[in-house]
Amino acid sequence: MEEINYESAYKELEEITREIENEAVSVDVLAEKVKRASFLIEFCQKKLRQTEEEVGNIIRQIEGDASK
Repeated sequence: MEEINYESAYKELEEITREIENEAVSVDVLAEKVKRASFLIEFCQKKLRQTEEEVGNIIRQIEGDASK
């Protein structure tokens, strides 16, 4: 299984986007790059949702402790 984190996924996604925008991707690998970009977008969205949920839980805990 591939080890990936948000920062590396985001950087790779930026690079793929730059390559496609600059037409530096050959037609032979375009589908592969788009598939990889799709995976990276999904990964980043999931990571952001998880982080948002974790932060929300922490804030609720803090607010709960403060009200005691």
